[in-house]
Amino acid sequence: MLYPLLWMIGSSFKPDSEIFTELNPIPRSLDLTNYIRGWVLGTGTSFTTFYFNSFVVCAGAIIGNLLSCSLAAYAFARIRFRLRGMWFAIMLGTLMLPFHVTVVPQYIIFNSLGWTNTFLPLVVPKFFAVDAFFIFLMVQFIRGIPIELEQAAMVDGCNRFQIFTKIIMPLLGPALVTTTIFTFIWTYNDFFSQLLYLSTENHYTVSLGLRLFLDASGQSAWGPMFAMTTLSLVPVILVFAFFQRRLVEGIATTGLKG
Repeated sequence: MLYPLLWMIGSSFKPDSEIFTELNPIPRSLDLTNYIRGWVLGTGTSFTTFYFNSFVVCAGAIIGNLLSCSLAAYAFARIRFRLRGMWFAIMLGTLMLPFHVTVVPQYIIFNSLGWTNTFLPLVVPKFFAVDAFFIFLMVQFIRGIPIELEQAAMVDGCNRFQIFTKIIMPLLGPALVTTTIFTFIWTYNDFFSQLLYLSTENHYTVSLGLRLFLDASGQSAWGPMFAMTTLSLVPVILVFAFFQRRLVEGIATTGLKG
């Protein structure tokens, strides 16, 4: 299972002539030429721009999901309104709806708004609670919070928004961390949506930047591509390594609520 990953990392230090001629993933020497060539590219745009764009999109998606999904989850878990059960079922039903079903109408809408080749189609929808998985995750967590805490706050004069910001949000920490981690990983690794809406190199993210190493004429720069692919894994690995305990805690705790 680990061999392909080790082979890619080892190939990032090898010249192109040795990459496909040796099965041994361990390079003969640590040559950083591929990393230098890959970072600068030959198109005038460096990977610094791609990383910056990726982090901007990820930050916007994380903020949007945390705000909108937590508000929607609180409404479903605590507020009584007409047809709440039906709307909650419809929301869960969107989990089974393939993403590709909505691609065409979404692209038509965003194109008519003039949002193509911008980050807006990748960020703005997140502020409208479009990720049902995170809503369901937070609903299950909120249902496990004693309602007596909110009733006591109402007696003290708090309104719904104050209850949400001062009681629910602080207690929602594990679920918010889980949402943050998954949103970052899914957005950072996303290729299809970014390929669909971003068309110029100065707007490319890391996943689109890696595609620039592939040449249809067969002159692909394998060494630099493996080098940049190796570097592209670093943010995801670091996020998972630093927040692994909180991630497991958030999923396990949420699963016990109900």
